[in-house]
Amino acid sequence: MRLTSKSIVHDKPIPPECALGVPSPEGPVPGQNRSPHLAWSGAPATTKSYVIIAVDIDAPATAEDANKADRTIPYDFPRAPFHHWVLADIPLSRMELSEGVDSTVLTVKGKAAGHTPHGERGLNSYTEWFKGDPQMEGKYAGYDGPWPPFNDERVHRYVFTLYALDVETLKLSSGFTADDVSKALTGHVLAEASITGTYTLNPNAR
Repeated sequence: MRLTSKSIVHDKPIPPECALGVPSPEGPVPGQNRSPHLAWSGAPATTKSYVIIAVDIDAPATAEDANKADRTIPYDFPRAPFHHWVLADIPLSRMELSEGVDSTVLTVKGKAAGHTPHGERGLNSYTEWFKGDPQMEGKYAGYDGPWPPFNDERVHRYVFTLYALDVETLKLSSGFTADDVSKALTGHVLAEASITGTYTLNPNAR
């Protein structure tokens, strides 16, 4: 199975149009937050549905030093996954997601979870990230793009993985997370393919 994108070149920077946060002279500001184009082919003949999970594998494990102008997050600081897109029960008939189909703007307090024509939206990690912020707190579902800490010494890698499944639906409860999907995938994955993009808001990151 093969996953391709007109938006993302493998191992190259994700375009700012697909980012939640972009640089400006005054510091990072909200970007267009367009979900990237993805297309796939070569799925097994017994495939019945698809799942997409996009994860930042370089997010800091804790956030206390994030976006602090008087310090940096060291390159070797502990890391933990941060999920940017959780989309389950993608119909078998769907072989492509056009750019912007799942997001075209930062939706304050989050987009709704649940059914769309292109799949079932799950909650992404911004749900936890913004918790306690009265202006931003909410349930963030579907795609919300990169906005890594501007003081992080590490360039972040964003892995978009497509799974071909042997079931039409994972029968997930409303408001499911990437962890819920990962558990539900057990024993149902026929094939998978991924593409990786990078992103940073720190011009000195490596």
